[in-house]
Amino acid sequence: MQIASLPYIDEHATVIAAEADEVWRGLAETLDGSFSGPGVAGYVKLVGCADRAVSGPRPLAEGSTLPGWRVVAAVPGRELVLQGRHRFSSYALIFRLEHVSPGRSRLRAESRAAFPGLAGGLYRRLVIGTGGHVVGMRRLLSAVRRRTE
Repeated sequence: MQIASLPYIDEHATVIAAEADEVWRGLAETLDGSFSGPGVAGYVKLVGCADRAVSGPRPLAEGSTLPGWRVVAAVPGRELVLQGRHRFSSYALIFRLEHVSPGRSRLRAESRAAFPGLAGGLYRRLVIGTGGHVVGMRRLLSAVRRRTE
């Protein structure tokens, strides 16, 4: 499924006291760390993710994978686009970096996803409806900020 055709879910942003290249490194390291735990491996297997293991070049580049995600575009210091799918959803996460002022950058994370069928609708309620997605995104952006600053 094309990313542009996935329904928009939300966007979260944080300003980080670092240049975009430093934030880019912090983002890649945080993603690698966040998606490498044993809990993630069990989860991606349970829901049937297409990509279940870490593979490809590091730092993240087009074709790299994380459990549950594949990098479909990577422009260092500017944009990182992750896409994934499993039994209940097709989804994308688009990270964009913007210069705010000298030594400050904005990291935005846009989420898109489709949840087809009854099972997909129930999964959406579980992930989006409970607020779990918002909590997860805020934690992820905070982790990038802490790692980078």
